[in-house]
Amino acid sequence: MTTSAPWLIIVAVLAIVALLFLVMKTKLQAFIALLLVSFLVGIAVGMPPGEIITTIEEGMGGTLGFIAVVIGLGAMFGEMLRVSGGAERLALTLVDKFGEKNVSWALALTGFIVSIPVFLDVALVILIPIVYSLVRKTKKSLVYYGIPLVAGLAVTHSFIPPTPGPISVASIIGADLGWVILFGTIAGLPAVAIAGPIFGKYMAKKIDVGVPEYMMEQMRNVEYDRELPSFRSVLAIILLPLVLILLNTGSGVFLAEESTAYEILSFIGDPFFALTVAALLTFYVFGIRRGYSKQEVQQITTKALEPAGIIILVTGAGGVFGEMLIQSGVGDVLASAMENANMPILVFAFITAVLVRVAQGSATVAMVTAAGLVAPLLETYDVSDAMLGLIVITIASGATAFSHVNDSGFWLVSRYFGLNEKQTLQTWTVMETIIGFVGFGVALILSIFV
Repeated sequence: MTTSAPWLIIVAVLAIVALLFLVMKTKLQAFIALLLVSFLVGIAVGMPPGEIITTIEEGMGGTLGFIAVVIGLGAMFGEMLRVSGGAERLALTLVDKFGEKNVSWALALTGFIVSIPVFLDVALVILIPIVYSLVRKTKKSLVYYGIPLVAGLAVTHSFIPPTPGPISVASIIGADLGWVILFGTIAGLPAVAIAGPIFGKYMAKKIDVGVPEYMMEQMRNVEYDRELPSFRSVLAIILLPLVLILLNTGSGVFLAEESTAYEILSFIGDPFFALTVAALLTFYVFGIRRGYSKQEVQQITTKALEPAGIIILVTGAGGVFGEMLIQSGVGDVLASAMENANMPILVFAFITAVLVRVAQGSATVAMVTAAGLVAPLLETYDVSDAMLGLIVITIASGATAFSHVNDSGFWLVSRYFGLNEKQTLQTWTVMETIIGFVGFGVALILSIFV
């Protein structure tokens, strides 16, 4: 199969245009759209039909072999934490410990921790009554408390596994989750601080809103008629898989591969093992020990897999798209064009993710699409494991920035905060953009040292 470089570039551009058209205009499900565009790319570059099918099978299988297990375990882990009241316990304890003057920082940290195992939209619904209670008590603008909370939720939702976004990108480009967790934390903390309490305090002076009237019926004082799990147990179980995965990554840097310690840490720190242990602990500590029957725990965890299913399939289709670009030769041409333009791979990854994010709205689709375009470039670049971790954070940063009216998160915040479209653009959109650029900036700085 011999195809000219200019035609391969045209195919790559048309593939992105076609993908955006299918998702935005025809409202075709992203999973089907990615598969269809992958077929079209193979046909356009003259791949034999049998090779197209083989490439799709390899792309899907290679991606899902990892992603399905990790996202499935993470979803069950998060759902068990949700139903047990673990998220509320974290929020209430941190708000109490930080004191009234520093409540916004407590909410930012709460969001940062809770969104590691719990999806952003679910976490917001769980925690927003606490924000409402604080607003009624202090008479401050809802923006003052709400922006720090959603900033914390948004950062870990995009930057730190086992949330679907970074897991998906890491799977497609082959990044080690330990590096992703490490760099996601390093980039995420300043992003939360600037986009959360600092920006929230500034915007609260300009936009003074209270609890929306239509949300008052859902308003409840932060007093629970059930016993919540302990703060230490919640924090320990959330951090356990992250620590184990980091130990695995550290063992590869500091220990000899033939050592017993390396073998042990590599096993217990593998994402499959770490998340399996964390999930089993949540089933017991937040389920069985708190009075749930085994059947109820099974029902809760089974239900958790329903929203995870579509994320898994979309990510698998993203893997297919990336594999098709590699096998078709588009990746080699893109790499050559980047070298001639002297464009660093981090800059390319960020710009690509931003453009897809702005065009179609979904952060997950933006991450998967950008990862699919970056993956072929790695075939020709000598990229270290640490740099792969930075590429994941860069793509996540680009896919976070510039959220606007085509993003479901925009309307979720608009409704729960009682903001009109202009106010939501001034708060949520700017907050997301700050997170994206701070994350990208930190990744660029870290790239100097890795």
